Amino acid sequence: MKRAKVVFISTPALGNIVPIIEFAKLFTQKNKNLSATILLINIPQRPLVQSYIDSLTTTTTGNIHFLSLPVADPPSLDQFEATIGFLSLLIQNHTSQVKNALIDLISDSDSNSGQVVGFFIDMFCTSFIDVAKELNIPCYLYFASPATFLSFMLHLPILDAQVSTNIEFKDSSNDFNILGFSNPVPIKCFPSFMLKRHRDGYSWFLHHAKRYKETKGIIVNTFQELEPFCLNSLVHTTSHVVPPIYPIGPVVDHNGPAQWHQDSWGHENVMKWLDNQEPSSVIFLSFGSMGSLKVSQVIEIAKGLEKAIREAPKDKRELPNDYTNLEEILPNGFLESTKGKGLVCGLVPQVTILAHKAIGGFVSHCGWNSILESLYYGVPIGTWPLYAEQHLNAFELVKELDLAVEITMDYRDGTALVSSEEVAKGVKRLMDGDGDGEVRQRFKKMSEKCKDVWKENGSSSNFLAHLIDELMAVI
Repeated sequence: MKRAKVVFISTPALGNIVPIIEFAKLFTQKNKNLSATILLINIPQRPLVQSYIDSLTTTTTGNIHFLSLPVADPPSLDQFEATIGFLSLLIQNHTSQVKNALIDLISDSDSNSGQVVGFFIDMFCTSFIDVAKELNIPCYLYFASPATFLSFMLHLPILDAQVSTNIEFKDSSNDFNILGFSNPVPIKCFPSFMLKRHRDGYSWFLHHAKRYKETKGIIVNTFQELEPFCLNSLVHTTSHVVPPIYPIGPVVDHNGPAQWHQDSWGHENVMKWLDNQEPSSVIFLSFGSMGSLKVSQVIEIAKGLEKAIREAPKDKRELPNDYTNLEEILPNGFLESTKGKGLVCGLVPQVTILAHKAIGGFVSHCGWNSILESLYYGVPIGTWPLYAEQHLNAFELVKELDLAVEITMDYRDGTALVSSEEVAKGVKRLMDGDGDGEVRQRFKKMSEKCKDVWKENGSSSNFLAHLIDELMAVI
């Protein structure tokens, strides 16, 4: 069989880079005649992300190759308001670098590496659709979030047209019927960018959403058994022009940052502490690489719980940092009273912790990668969304799928605190079971299904094979 190569590029953020790399690995493992080249956009403004990117440039894994693009000028602070504005402009500024890299890969098509048969972009790299068209390369969208958020994005232009431009969505008292959801979606669970309609965050999401239909197909990091209602709605809709949908997931990085970041957070000490705990006895709180809480909320959590949070970034181009003095922000005597029973730490290898037998529950910001990791390792979730589409993810888990315990679904920017009583109540339901434990039981069953989909004739395995056949058919 002839050899071929596929090219990938993603937003320079951990939640985007990691799943697209794991997806590229699936390609090369499924078909040994395929090689993958991953184009990397550097982002020195975010040292944590850049350190991960730097680790990749010295790595070659099987048929996967990493190519660091020449650095483009970053947008200045006066060119954007929201983080997505910064990232979208930074990506757009790399258009010529991406085009040159693709031209080089195409010109190399006569070598043993074969023809370029596909170019995979992620949800914020839509400016490269034009490059793919110009170079006559089939362009696919890799969507690292759930099918429900994809459906929301595809429906966004319709929502935008329905509501007068001088009205903010947050001022509406209505719930909205959104394609892919079986229940009306309340405003409080809309993605954060929807609540600031007249800022550039909203306009950028709308811009990207309008371009998704220009791709040849959309790969979603989910599986048929997890989101059947939404996936079937997308396939059979008549209100949208939707490219073919390929639910190929869960795609999970089972190693996490422990494989590339210096052990500055005491990974080994965390794992040793967990080794000394009883099975399913530990509640794990984690709010993601971009999550932060105000001191007042940390104090409320600390009154009943035991995990550490990070302070907000000082520059909107940066990521949050660890608090340097925990005693200043936690209640007096908290660290001493929880010694041996709890552990306060900074950023940790989340997936490694979720895989540990001591973990019995996960209070999560509901980022999709975290949800899939928790599902894979069978650790039930308590919802605490913070930003992006996480509130929509929490709504799906609690109301659509009945797979999580609600701690909060509408926490934003610390404007309204979740009280220590609410925290304690939610954690008790999560760890002790919700009545007869039905949510926990459903979660465990779905955990089994998310592994079965990768077996021979499993749904995700079949969708991946179909996609590869489509790509290889052009040579």
